[in-house]
Amino acid sequence: MANRFRLRPATQLFLTLVGMTAAVWVLRGIGLLTFLPGIVLWILIVACFATGIVNSLRSAR
Repeated sequence: MANRFRLRPATQLFLTLVGMTAAVWVLRGIGLLTFLPGIVLWILIVACFATGIVNSLRSAR
């Protein structure tokens, strides 16, 4: 498997942020992370949008 599909670092960062955001959202929704303030979730959502925009702009080059 020497010819595996590799993602760019910006794409890896975006997917990691999306996964973290989804995990925090679900865990907060079921009551396991209720101690986290809502701003943490909003920061993760904004970071997802920002990395997605940067990633798409870099791939358009």
